[in-house]
Amino acid sequence: MAVRRFSVALAAATVLIGAGASSVLASASHSTATTVKVTESEFKIVLSPTSAKAGSVTFAITNKGKLQHDFKIAGKKTALISPGKTAKLTVTLKKGSYPYLCTVAGHAAAGMKGTFKAS
Repeated sequence: MAVRRFSVALAAATVLIGAGASSVLASASHSTATTVKVTESEFKIVLSPTSAKAGSVTFAITNKGKLQHDFKIAGKKTALISPGKTAKLTVTLKKGSYPYLCTVAGHAAAGMKGTFKAS
């Protein structure tokens, strides 16, 4: 009977330790994610903040203009975003500088471009 109680206690402790470890790992992964607000209009893109730590970065894009726009960075881009609509784009960035732009014809040339820095 004592062996059985010990086994049950050991199993319960293992479950608790495992749950605690997964909570620590989950919070560690969330602390490295960054969200950058992106506002697009004719003909500019405003990012806040303009840099972040290297790792997973989510760009939350809002089109406040009157024309459709998209957002491209690090080889990924959104679909066209209609006026008043939003989109999200998540990329993993290493340390460095990353050009971003709207790929709609003529928009980047009109000023819808810039550089985002990951440190």
